[in-house]
Amino acid sequence: MIPVGSHPFRGVYAATLLPFTAEGAIDRPLLARHFADCAGVPGIVGVLCNGHAGENFRLSRVEKREVVATAAETIGATSLIVSGIVAETVNEAVEQAQDARDAGADALLVFPAFSWAGTQDADVIVALHAAIAAATDMPIMLYLAPVAGGLAYAPDLLARLLQVRGVVGIKEGSWETNAYDRNRRLVARLAPQVEVMASGDEHLLPCFAIGSTGSLVSLAAIIPRAIVALKAAVDCGDLVQARTLHDDIQPLANLIYGNVPASRATARLKACMVALGHWPSAVTRVAAEALSPAETQVLIQALGPAARLDS
Repeated sequence: MIPVGSHPFRGVYAATLLPFTAEGAIDRPLLARHFADCAGVPGIVGVLCNGHAGENFRLSRVEKREVVATAAETIGATSLIVSGIVAETVNEAVEQAQDARDAGADALLVFPAFSWAGTQDADVIVALHAAIAAATDMPIMLYLAPVAGGLAYAPDLLARLLQVRGVVGIKEGSWETNAYDRNRRLVARLAPQVEVMASGDEHLLPCFAIGSTGSLVSLAAIIPRAIVALKAAVDCGDLVQARTLHDDIQPLANLIYGNVPASRATARLKACMVALGHWPSAVTRVAAEALSPAETQVLIQALGPAARLDS
């Protein structure tokens, strides 16, 4: 549900995870409960499903539609539902976008195609976003990827993407505070109506302090109250409280996202869900990603202080 108001897309979103059964299928009842648990926290305005943490690139077209439908059935009447789109071709991207629309998504978050790494063919990138906009007539959010990963958009390309019809927000994941601020200033100058939402889980405090109108992060799927409290403390100018919260959140964020291989961040998030007693299994679509007992124990130790903020 898109709320009525002058800034309907502002706020903190939980970038949700995806539970699987022992047979490898989506555990739809547990997914529904996950959506309800996240959306039920005061200050969480919605969810980002089918994002990287939700293993979007490992799901079939049918499964992606099932995820959105589950969200719509569970929280669609009260919360915003943003669905991630990641595709290598325009046709595939349009199909995913139309599926998400038909299943009940309120907005689309368009991720860079993996084949764009290092290429920056601006015409191709703009064309894919424009095709999605034309085919769905839905609100669109851009994803600004980490600068170290080869998928970050150059300033002139970002300026062009801001002109695509329907762009309402940005999941700013540059993972570097100076790049974040440059992008934020560019958007404020060229498209001030577009929300810039700090979404680098390891850089939340500094980016919130620089200025942010929201956040779409997977930390908010495991410790949503803590992330809401951090944003609120910064917004009201209570930096002492913000730093206190940060001191408990940051060690966990560093272990989840800063350890190598970074591709196991989702496995680490799921291990936290198990440690919190929310899920019975931390299995991902790639069995080899299972964490070692030693890594799991270190993660659980860091989770403790952050989880207490969430109680």
